[in-house]
Amino acid sequence: MSLGVYIQVPFCQTKCTYCNFHTGVVSSDRHRPYAEAVCREIANAGESPHSTVDTVYVGGGTPSLLDPAHLAKIMDTLRASFRSEALEATLEADPETIAPEKAAAWVAAGFNRISLGSQSFDDRELQAAGRMHRRADIFKAVESLRGAGIRNISMDLIAGLPHQAPGSWEKSLDELLGIRPEHVSVYMLEIDEGSRLGRESLAGGSRYSAQSIPDDDTIADFYESARQRLAAAGYEHYEISNWGLPGHRSSHNLKYWLRKPYLGFGAGAHSFDGVMRWANAHDPARYVVCIEQGSSPSEQFEGLTPFQILDEEFFVGLRLLEGIDLARIESEFSGELPARMAALRERIERLLSLGFIERDGGRIRLAHDRLTVSNEVFIQLLG
Repeated sequence: MSLGVYIQVPFCQTKCTYCNFHTGVVSSDRHRPYAEAVCREIANAGESPHSTVDTVYVGGGTPSLLDPAHLAKIMDTLRASFRSEALEATLEADPETIAPEKAAAWVAAGFNRISLGSQSFDDRELQAAGRMHRRADIFKAVESLRGAGIRNISMDLIAGLPHQAPGSWEKSLDELLGIRPEHVSVYMLEIDEGSRLGRESLAGGSRYSAQSIPDDDTIADFYESARQRLAAAGYEHYEISNWGLPGHRSSHNLKYWLRKPYLGFGAGAHSFDGVMRWANAHDPARYVVCIEQGSSPSEQFEGLTPFQILDEEFFVGLRLLEGIDLARIESEFSGELPARMAALRERIERLLSLGFIERDGGRIRLAHDRLTVSNEVFIQLLG
């Protein structure tokens, strides 16, 4: 079975106001020890046999902050430690960190896909969100990537940023479609305690332009507009937040939604082997010390029960627009978890009658007009 590899680089130039990830702003002096620790962790894991690695994703954080030589060493170590047929090797990059010589070095290191954190094409929105780049930087970055030979670019937009309005949202879509990246992600802004903006908004405060966040209905309208316009431009909508031109779905991220195995390296990286999940220590300094001392950075081991596996089949599988094969799930779990399957059947029938999900032969999927309330559907189904 093919294996995905995720490498976490938890460093940023600044912390975006909406960010709820375990990332931090550190001195560049800490980049080299961290990269060396990641290489050592990869080499140690490669001492035991594993399936062939066919997708690599270096995310964060802002991995493009690392010196290209550090990224090249990580990729070289991966190829030396595992059987590697990396058909897709992705690097997350912020627009202002990209220059022609860096893009060329990434290609030489083996990266063939760049996930570009554009978020918006409106400078006011970018500034309010704490982003370092501006609209002009996005176009320069794309030019550098194309010039280096990158033919697979993914770009992100966030629906719901402070100061976002229908006009600015449509303008961002215009600009993105003019670039025509091979892949597009559209995320609806999350308001929770995990980010500065979320905490401020929940508290009713005004810092970080919290009072300028569009309301839920407007954000849903932004998403629906993106869905319609991307479809008209030839993009296939294959996951709630993701679209790709034909042949350009994210092979790595599909592993998460299809519950395929992957290994994570670096501080805070998660791994999954089909029945067990585990994660590395989140603190980068602690992670480096663990590696240097020869101890495992892994923690939070969780062996999944059949009940949890069944729920995951629905929770992650229904994020895909093609839905899930209900007949397969029935055959795998009805004998082991008859009561849970009976309860799920009853809830499925109720959600079908309410129009939240649809049946297509032996498959069920979220109704296309209910994608913006997917979390509520999952709660009704699995709660």
